[in-house]
Amino acid sequence: MASYHYALTTKARTLLQVQEIQCQYESDIVVDKVSFHVNDGDICSLLGPSGCGKTTILRAIAGFQALTHGNITLRDHCLSQPNLLIAPEQRNIGMVFQDYALFPHLSVKDNICFGLRKQPSAQQNSIAKRLLDLVQLGNVAHRYPHELSGGQQQRVALARALAPSPDLLLLDEPFSNLDAELRKRLSLEVRDILKELHISAILVTHDQQEAFAFSDQVGLLHGGQLQQWDIPFNLYHEPSNRTVADFIGEGCFLPGVIGTETNTITTELGTLMGNRPYPWLPGSPVDVLLRPDDIVLSDFGGISATVEKKVFSGSATLYTLSLPTGSRVEALLPSHRNYAIKETVQITTEADHLIAFSREA
Repeated sequence: MASYHYALTTKARTLLQVQEIQCQYESDIVVDKVSFHVNDGDICSLLGPSGCGKTTILRAIAGFQALTHGNITLRDHCLSQPNLLIAPEQRNIGMVFQDYALFPHLSVKDNICFGLRKQPSAQQNSIAKRLLDLVQLGNVAHRYPHELSGGQQQRVALARALAPSPDLLLLDEPFSNLDAELRKRLSLEVRDILKELHISAILVTHDQQEAFAFSDQVGLLHGGQLQQWDIPFNLYHEPSNRTVADFIGEGCFLPGVIGTETNTITTELGTLMGNRPYPWLPGSPVDVLLRPDDIVLSDFGGISATVEKKVFSGSATLYTLSLPTGSRVEALLPSHRNYAIKETVQITTEADHLIAFSREA
């Protein structure tokens, strides 16, 4: 499949370089030859299902996990390689954990100042006050963690990690213990804070909506390997392989064949015009990825499809539609168009990014 990725045009200085790293537990390789880089000021995510290796990579960057291959550098200083492991406290990397890990016997202010103990009291107080104002907790500085809500505790954990002015902040599923609405709001607030301070960060998450909203760059992991490291737009519209296409977003693969013109694909929904020439010969069998927003209602003509399933989400409804041959597509339609199960609708396609994979793949 040809590459039609959209890239960020601004040139930034590389902060973190992860090169061909491999991690294993006893004889099991859990991270295999993973490479990516993080620029100064970028907020990134490692995304994937449980057991894919994303937390192991985060631990390796933090210094809690040794490498069996490759290396990790921060500002051109090597932190890890097979015969080298700089201690976590010497890396100037902050970390926010899933369970917050606040000290229950310390006040909010003292938790934030914990990593500043070698600095003068006046400087500690100044940093704590600035961070408390930044995370909007100035009025609870003398409370203890058990007196705070989950969202407030997470803000304290963030402020404590930011207090020593780390070069890089690592966040290990920090919002997973919060309810959905608070999780969404707090993740955006944390992003704004990091952007204001110009601090680079890497978030580990299994929630792709969270990763997309939070991050400038997202890396999708599967089976310990990095499938694609890219901006969210490209992960959705230009997946590099079937694994990415299956995991990111929603959609279905529709069988087709390459047309006489190599930028066309003939399918049950008609001949679809792609935005690129495809690398296969005319007549080659392919599978076309159609996202729910690629399928639209047709007022004139179109193909008949039967409603099999529907999921109402407020402003829109996601329909699973069965075509005459039994193939399925999904369509995201305005919720005021309310169709019943087994009702027939007329559909067509409007796909700006027509992604295809070889059937043999």
